[in-house]
Amino acid sequence: FMSSPKNFARCPFGRACIMHSFSVLQAPGRVNVALDSTVGSILSPESAGTLATLGLDSYWLTRIAFLRALGLVCCTAFLVAYRQNKALIGDNGISPAQVCLDQAEKRGDRIRRRNRDWRGEFGKGDDSRFVSIIRKFLCLIPFVDGAKVADAIYVWWTNRDGMDRPVTTILWLAKDRSQLNGWLDRIALSGLLMSLFLLIQGSGNVPLLCGLWLCQHSLMSVGGPFYGYGWEPQLAELLFHSIFLVPLFSLNRIPAHFPTPKIVVWAIRWYLFRIMIGAGLIKFRSSDKKWELKNLTTMNFFYETQPVPNVFTKTFHRMPETWHKFEVLVNHFVEVVAPWLLIFPLLPRSWRIFGGLNQIVFQSVLIMSGNLSFLNWLTMVPSIMCLDDAFLAKFFGSFLATSASIAAYTEQTARRFTAAGMFRQVIPIMFGGLVAKLSIPVVKNLCSKNQIMNGSFDPLRLINTYGAFGSVSEERIELIIESAESIHGPWKEYNFNVKPGNVFKRPKWITPYHHRLDWQMWISQFCRQPPPWMYNFLLKLLVRDQGVMRLLDKQNGDPWASNIEKESDLSTTHCGHPKYIRVERYRYKFNESGANISEDGKEPYWVRERVGRYFPMQGVVGVDDLRAIVAQTIAV
Repeated sequence: FMSSPKNFARCPFGRACIMHSFSVLQAPGRVNVALDSTVGSILSPESAGTLATLGLDSYWLTRIAFLRALGLVCCTAFLVAYRQNKALIGDNGISPAQVCLDQAEKRGDRIRRRNRDWRGEFGKGDDSRFVSIIRKFLCLIPFVDGAKVADAIYVWWTNRDGMDRPVTTILWLAKDRSQLNGWLDRIALSGLLMSLFLLIQGSGNVPLLCGLWLCQHSLMSVGGPFYGYGWEPQLAELLFHSIFLVPLFSLNRIPAHFPTPKIVVWAIRWYLFRIMIGAGLIKFRSSDKKWELKNLTTMNFFYETQPVPNVFTKTFHRMPETWHKFEVLVNHFVEVVAPWLLIFPLLPRSWRIFGGLNQIVFQSVLIMSGNLSFLNWLTMVPSIMCLDDAFLAKFFGSFLATSASIAAYTEQTARRFTAAGMFRQVIPIMFGGLVAKLSIPVVKNLCSKNQIMNGSFDPLRLINTYGAFGSVSEERIELIIESAESIHGPWKEYNFNVKPGNVFKRPKWITPYHHRLDWQMWISQFCRQPPPWMYNFLLKLLVRDQGVMRLLDKQNGDPWASNIEKESDLSTTHCGHPKYIRVERYRYKFNESGANISEDGKEPYWVRERVGRYFPMQGVVGVDDLRAIVAQTIAV
């Protein structure tokens, strides 16, 4: 049947089997079977018409497409984590995760000590109410030490980060916090493997999605500045929603008796609405007048000043000013008007599809114009929930599309009230209630004149508020790091993978991949003084830390590496040794075509001019100076 469904359907035996299967489908409570689209040609006109109309407001295929798209984004996120995290937050990283865990534990000790003193003063006993409830519940579970588990949960809950949120990470299980590199690798690889399954299979279950959520939370909770971007909690929140989208254990792409919960579909649309409306409102409420309707000049500067340009960015920048004004108007429509098509009830189906496709096209254009990490790819994923099976069937094979149609038919005609069925109905309702409750502060923030661009209001960051590019710079300032053997020079410049530096280096196309260090350097130029992590980064450049050096451009990142060293991947051979380091500020602009040709006939991509010193404001710093600053920073 799988090899030649049409021949099977034509033969008498095949026709009998198909008719029998279809009669089984009409029996209440029976499990569906997957049939090929040729079945419709041998059914009665009434039955064929019924199958043909299935897919309207049905989301079996939608869930498959959604999970595959989510798997692609997760693959990127965990691949970036595996390749970069050891140098960024590892044992000898720029901003070690160990420091984050130690600081959270110190805050937890103070909280627990304060709670014990308060309970002792008022005669409440040794247990907090929280621990008592957890202990009583866990004692009902056989083979579980309720008291020990309850105490562990209480310790985790009180170990808080700087924003007073529990640090949710698997790294608490590590016995030796000075050896976290292996843990970071295992978390990233586990997430990568689970993501690959989602991408290839297009299906998942609750343990799989819970594992992905925990892996993402484990990294972003200790990632410090390198995980401080809005798309990190955005990915974690979408994974949280996806837990309620899939069956408990089944890994079938079209699982029997588990249709896509409509409440979760609407919750994901609400999630996309919050992202887009937050991004739109923050632009009108910002002090950047370029977004105002009487100006519409934002896009005159956006492409030249965005974090990481790509190969098409200069082309977008050189479009006429009239086109740039139109781009701003389109942006306001997509982010302020079109999001209402996602959540407004009782809209025609075509309007909802238009709302979803509108967001997908908009994000695709942004992907074409710059390397904005996996942010735009991630924002496209929930848009799929605006497309039903009838729309997506053309993108699937006939066998899978027909299976989804029959599953939808069975869902409508073979309903029975069972305990399992009631459970499957209650869980989405409880999830919807939780989303509604946690959305209250988010809605208040969206309605506030002092709107927060990216923030969380619940301890686990389950439902968040988002926004992007509330203001756009009018000039591009780049931080250029230089080091020398002598305070008198010559000074040699470090080059990054995608961050502009060398004016002759052309941008790359890397999206959805993401170089966290390059992005963080762009953010730092908005700070009046270096952020704490930068001191340790500069120190590692001076001592030529191998892990950090691998985060730079492979060809010309380290100016002190000899040709032999580049080929042998950081051997001990040196072209001198840096002793002093400084950070300069340069203004960058796109070079006009045919201008500033060098003597050897090369045309630069950028033109730049020095505008001042960033660090130190006067003189230079060496290894001993930086070690003293780093020690003081960690102590604080």
